[in-house]
Amino acid sequence: MSGGVALRPAVVEARRIVVKVGSSSLTSAAGGIDEARVAGLADVLAAVRARGAEVVLVSSGAIAAGLAPLGLSRRPRGLPAQQAAASVGQGLLAHHYQREFARHGIVTGQVLLTVDDVTRRAHYRNAYQTFAKLLELEALPVVNENDTVATSEIRFGDNDRLAALVAHLVHADLLVLLSDVDGLYDGPPDLAGTRLLSDVRGAADLDGVRIGSAGAAGVGTGGMVTKVEAARIATGAGIPVVLTSADRAVEALGGAPVGTLFHARGRRRPTRLLWLAHASEPQGRLQLDAGAVRAVVERRASLLAAGITGVAGRFVAGDPVDLVDPEGRAVARGLVNFDADEVPGLLGKSTHHLKRELGAGYEREVVHRDDLVVLEPRLAGSSADAAPSR
Repeated sequence: MSGGVALRPAVVEARRIVVKVGSSSLTSAAGGIDEARVAGLADVLAAVRARGAEVVLVSSGAIAAGLAPLGLSRRPRGLPAQQAAASVGQGLLAHHYQREFARHGIVTGQVLLTVDDVTRRAHYRNAYQTFAKLLELEALPVVNENDTVATSEIRFGDNDRLAALVAHLVHADLLVLLSDVDGLYDGPPDLAGTRLLSDVRGAADLDGVRIGSAGAAGVGTGGMVTKVEAARIATGAGIPVVLTSADRAVEALGGAPVGTLFHARGRRRPTRLLWLAHASEPQGRLQLDAGAVRAVVERRASLLAAGITGVAGRFVAGDPVDLVDPEGRAVARGLVNFDADEVPGLLGKSTHHLKRELGAGYEREVVHRDDLVVLEPRLAGSSADAAPSR
């Protein structure tokens, strides 16, 4: 207890915490990095470290930091210009953190990630080992998307989703999302009568909640939709999430009931399935009949050729594809075992028939259940959420 207020056990008992801070919480009104805000964040996280918890910081702000030196008044739209700003800003941002954490005797290590680093097995293993060694050496990892080399096809898209995936990658006990909004409201926060949701235990708690975008226009990319989606990714993998404003970071990380706590609702999943659900780009679509939809969605079964009625896209074996119902709605995503030009010859045929007709190599699932995730309903304006098939 603190002053008669019960603290959140999920926060005070967390031993490894990922903290994400948005660009709008680090920049000044003029758009550059606000040194006082960076110093304040370092003070807060140093205090968390002092109580014995490990901290990983996912920080936006590299592009914002590069705007002023390049004479840009706002975040550019084009990817090459964003990459140029990031290449200037990443060093500046890292320098700010290095200097401010050094006041507390803490060494920082910069970790720049692309989607490949959390999706390809060898890259993922290397990334995990880097984090593990930094934490073992009592350094504080500072993570950002590697905007200077990431293409539009291999980008996380926002650091909220990156933070959720990093929390899973480092086996975190807690994810804290700091922004310019003090929590999730059931409507626009500036409208009278809206209510702050202090706890979200599942999708039912979001029924009727109008989740619009929020953030500093021209600086950041994430809004409330991306934060809720990040919370769903993390909580679905067994990691609780606190969402609040950066100026309430001390209270939030101290366990006070501020902002919104998204309670963990799942268990830790294989990383490749989390990637498949939230960070993969489908290369095609397989149309399923009603029976195959029930088998995949309700029984969590593998997808066989007999239940496929159509195919679209250009893909090769091992690529992610969406599985769609007869109405064209994506119900699952999986790693396909055949090339796109092979699938038309398989449609509607049993595995035994395929073995007789084409050989034993074709007596296998089109998508195995271990490489498949069932997609959950989408939030308006967001990417599909998903639940692993097992």
